[in-house]
Amino acid sequence: MKRSCAYAAMPAFVSLSVSAIPIPANTETLKQQLVGTWTFISSTTKLPDGSPLWGASPKGLTIFTENGRFVDVIVRSDREKFASNNRLRGTSEENKATAQGTISVFGTYTVDEAGKSYTAYIEGSSYPNLEGTVQTRPFTISGDELTFTNPAPTSGQPSSQLVFRRAK
Repeated sequence: MKRSCAYAAMPAFVSLSVSAIPIPANTETLKQQLVGTWTFISSTTKLPDGSPLWGASPKGLTIFTENGRFVDVIVRSDREKFASNNRLRGTSEENKATAQGTISVFGTYTVDEAGKSYTAYIEGSSYPNLEGTVQTRPFTISGDELTFTNPAPTSGQPSSQLVFRRAK
């Protein structure tokens, strides 16, 4: 009988012992946390009239791969469709709205763990002036939210903060 009493107390002791073991915080590197697909939420970039550069309901995606590749695409959701239904036959106005309402960039990246930033080596872009450039962007990840600073937005503003949410 004494034996069963000793064993009866054992689960409580084991439970207390296990709960006292500290559980480490997220041990993933910043690069490991950055890898994945993120959907665009917002940007601080404004047009000269003060309205958001990407409109009221922007669409976008950024993807960081494990092997150091990335792609960013952001579009205004209010762009008009081309009347001709042919992208090679857009009017001057349609082409202008598309160029001003779209940015796409791809290339490679590295992460500076200590500096909490990534450096983008831009290989191609819908805005040709970005091709061949290098940009370092400080970033934070909080839960499922990625925020980074673009030091040289193509809109000509001094800097911009962009917010993305991890795609589910």
